[in-house]
Formats: sequence, C-alpha cells, structure tokens
Amino acid sequence: MLVRRVVRVWFVMGVNGSRSIHFRRKLRWLISEEKPSLQSEKFQITPENARWSPACGVRNFDVQNEQKARAIIHLDMDCFYAAIEVRDRPSLRGKPVGVGGARERRGVLTTCNYEARKFGVRSAMPTFMALQRCPNLIVLPTRFDVYRREAAIIRGILYQFTSIIEPLSLDEAYLDVTSHPSAPAALAEEIRTAIFRTTKLTSSAGIGPNKLIAKIASEINKPNGQFEVKPEQVADFMKNLPVRKIWGIGEKSERKLEELGVKTCGELQRFSRPELVNVFGKFGLELYELCRGIDDRPVEPDRPRKSLSTEETFAVDLATLEQCEEKLEELFQDVMADLAQKESTREITKIFVKLKFNDFTRTTAERAGLAPTLEGFRSLLEEAFGRTGKPVRLIGVGVRFAEPMPESAQLDLL
Repeated sequence: MLVRRVVRVWFVMGVNGSRSIHFRRKLRWLISEEKPSLQSEKFQITPENARWSPACGVRNFDVQNEQKARAIIHLDMDCFYAAIEVRDRPSLRGKPVGVGGARERRGVLTTCNYEARKFGVRSAMPTFMALQRCPNLIVLPTRFDVYRREAAIIRGILYQFTSIIEPLSLDEAYLDVTSHPSAPAALAEEIRTAIFRTTKLTSSAGIGPNKLIAKIASEINKPNGQFEVKPEQVADFMKNLPVRKIWGIGEKSERKLEELGVKTCGELQRFSRPELVNVFGKFGLELYELCRGIDDRPVEPDRPRKSLSTEETFAVDLATLEQCEEKLEELFQDVMADLAQKESTREITKIFVKLKFNDFTRTTAERAGLAPTLEGFRSLLEEAFGRTGKPVRLIGVGVRFAEPMPESAQLDLL
C-alpha cells in the first residue's frame, strides 16, 4: 500500500511538473487523503518487505554503527628514553636520570625520569639548568637506534589491536578502537600489559570519545596507569578542567583568559561564539567546542609532518638585532629538543626563521643545505631582520623535512 501511494505521487509529479498550480493542489489533496492511512502503515512490516529492518521500516544501512560513539585511546610511554636507559642499566634504578646533550655543548634534555622531575627537572630544559636544580642528575647521551628499535616493537603490538594508529612521536600515539569488540578501558589495560610483558617498559593511557579527551585523560594516572572518560561523563569532566589543558592554550592565552576571570572550562563555557571570536579570532570558534569536550578530528594513520617549529610572541617588542639573538638561543634549544624527541629520524631539507614586526608585517628567511645549528639560525635571523630593521614582536624558528620514502615509513614510529 505504501509503495503504491508513493507511485501515485510520483506519477502526478511526472505528468504535471513541480511548477504546476494544479499539481500543488492535487498533491495537497492526495497527502491529506492518504495521511491517516500512511501514519498507521509506515511502521508495519509485511512478508513482502521483510528484508527491511523491522526496527524502523527502512533498509538497514548500518545507521546504528554511524551513531556509535567513538572510542579513542591515547597511549604514552612513561619517560620513554630514560626508562630504556634505566632498564638496560639496573644500577641506575631509583636515581635521577636525564637523556640529552652535554652541558659543555649547550645541550638540552630530551627527557628525564620521575626521580629527576622531583627536583624540577623537565624535558626541553637546558642541561646546565637541570644540573643546577639536581646536581646528582645522571645525564646520558641519546641512543636513537635503540629507541627506534623499541618503538618498532611497541608499534607491532599496537597493530595486533587496531590498524588505525596515529603516531605523534616515538613514544606516543592515538588509537581508534571504535570497531574493536572489547570495552575500551579493558582493551587499554590489555595493550599496556602486552607492552610491559614484551619490553619491560610501562605506559599510561587515556580513553575517551575523541582525541582531546583521551590526551588529557592519559596524564591523570601517570605513570603506569590509565583513566577513562565515557561519553556521558564528558560534560562533568570538562566543567572543572583548567583551560590550560586544552591544546592551543599557551601562557599568553591563559593570561588573557585570567583577565576575563576564566580559569576552568566550565567558566569558559559562559562565553558565546561571537565573544570568543572577538577575543581569540578564528581560534575562538574552535575554543567554543573544545571547552565543551567536542573534538571531531579523526585518528589519521601515519600522517607525516612537513615541518617542525616553535615561536614566541614578546610582551615588549625587540628593537635591536642583539635582543633578537638573545631570544633566538632559547627558541633554538626548544626546537632542537622537540626535533630530538619527535622527529629524530627525518631528513632535514631546510631551516627557517620567521619574524613578525610591530606593524604586523611578516618575513621569513629560509635556506636549503644549512644544518640546524645556532649559527645557521643566526645567519637567517640577521638576513630577516635586515630587510626592515623594524621592532620585532614575534620570532619563530623551524625546520622542513624531506618527503618520507615508502620503505622508511615504518621508522615514523610511536
């Protein structure tokens, strides 16, 4: 009956055309005549249409799967490089250990263990400063061949549970386990157990309905723990969360929010989209959703980054090249630490320096063939600064990578 009535409407449309006044009157009459019968029949299932879903009377196109909440795991190895060094040298157990460049070469730490963090030592800290805070700190040189080998083993374990993996660095990755039959928290526990059984290295995990929630959750029970935020718990979880936990919120944005009386995501939720755009520009639109725990970014397997950089906007403009050079050294240390931790295996094709002047004009100096050394960045800074000589409000430094070859894709590990 339902099919026959649909055909009748289609026939009227085909003969009269949608622009015909006669058609519109006829269609209104037909709908009013058939409406009671259609209402009573639209959910009835007969043997003729038994192949259609009895739940809703329409063909089942896996709508239920589309509506299923995502399950994302953020896996983070616990102080990965330092943990490997302590595992391989049992005599270091219980002692503060850092991995990175030597003090006399103006090096920075790529990571340190939790014993060192008790003294205020942290990743990306200049080695000389770390030793000032912790004189007994044992600083070891990096062994990236060993770290890559361990990361490959761990990645192989992850692929036993899902193929949708987005590496963030050698020691960190997102996993989309939405399609896995096991409960996400139980699965994360199983993954972490498998990693420890094979490598004797601990890891922490966050479980949530998206990447934002999973990333934040993975920090809650570190080290060697995990935390789950279920979809129905997101609103309460975000309410008292410090705004600094949201990616994209740095020191400057945090200060700006504090001036508005905002310290938590719940307080930030009081602002409308236009109000946030007025304060933060385009990022305000994104911030409106992030403070509510909304994040639709997919887990993207093996997405190689094209560049790596860091930048700083200064509260007071830098008027001279010498002032810029002082700030350049700090930025250089930061980018080299990130490079060692996140992209140690990539081939660098260019280095660059970006300047934004007090009139908001910009310039970038970059060059192929230069090694990422402080001297190389200084030469680019001098070139960029010399183009205008205007006071500088922002400096950025970074490197660009060669396109990875297919056979080396497996080196872009966790």
